[in-house]
Amino acid sequence: MKKKFLYGLLVSSLVFTLAACNQQTGGGSGTNGGSGGEDDQLVFGYTSMTQNNPFFIVLEESIRKEVEANGDKLITMNPAMDVALQINQIEDMIVQGIDGIFLNPVDWEGIRPALVMLEEAGIPIINYDTEVKDFEYVTAYVGSDNKNAGRVVGEDLVKRFPDGGKIAVLDSPTMNSINDRVAGFMEAIQGANFEIVAQQDGKGDLQTSLGITEDILQAHPDIIAIFGGNDPSALGALAAVKAANRNDIAIYGVDGSPDAKAAMAEGGPFKGSGAQSPISIGKESVKVAYKILNKEQFEERTPVETFLINQDNVEEYGTDGWQ
Repeated sequence: MKKKFLYGLLVSSLVFTLAACNQQTGGGSGTNGGSGGEDDQLVFGYTSMTQNNPFFIVLEESIRKEVEANGDKLITMNPAMDVALQINQIEDMIVQGIDGIFLNPVDWEGIRPALVMLEEAGIPIINYDTEVKDFEYVTAYVGSDNKNAGRVVGEDLVKRFPDGGKIAVLDSPTMNSINDRVAGFMEAIQGANFEIVAQQDGKGDLQTSLGITEDILQAHPDIIAIFGGNDPSALGALAAVKAANRNDIAIYGVDGSPDAKAAMAEGGPFKGSGAQSPISIGKESVKVAYKILNKEQFEERTPVETFLINQDNVEEYGTDGWQ
């Protein structure tokens, strides 16, 4: 009888000790008043139209650096220009319990189902670089002044060719950032005697733009310039122009990427780029995200400066990194 009593006392003591240990280590999440450690960690989602573009690689690295410096976590997904995949990946991030999302859409209209899901889940959306069409779902937007990025390119083109001439444009209608750049470019060249003989969807992609430019050069051998809505499309055009030995054609892009700056520094056909800073966009996006989650005042729209880098000033910015 005495043995049974002692055994029962030992079990009761062990249960009490385990319960006490669990109480000490099982704190809640940071947003629910947790006591520290991993349970306090905020989790952010990140999605861009593609992580195959150096611009978005650097932007993601900028966001990750800032988030992890705060002891928090970033989940990155790469839809690789597939809007259906992007929607599915965002749904998966919602299931994983993200506290906020940095979102750049593959298709500014087609992304709507994901925006609805995020709103229903109560997850703040920091839309960056390319605006979504259904902006009412967005908590905040951070991005370059894309219209100005196209405008400064157009202004440089007008100075270079004061008599005008025939030109081609590589756009991408599903990317609103490129739509804005093209709009700014068009405003800048209006009334300057330029004729757009070809305007096609380069999809913001080097290989696609290379093939399209080859066809344009065949159909319109008398063009004097090509404007690409981003640097990858402009670099695709550059490759086609060089292969055709048409170094007299001026190439322009938007981004100010290291590859574009290196091409400018060579002194060849690549004349200029409407430069932006993925590093700055990343930092500003994170600042806004934390203000939202900490219930502090924030700007609904945060513009990031754009400016022209051309063959005259490229050495100031260097060719081995982003500005």
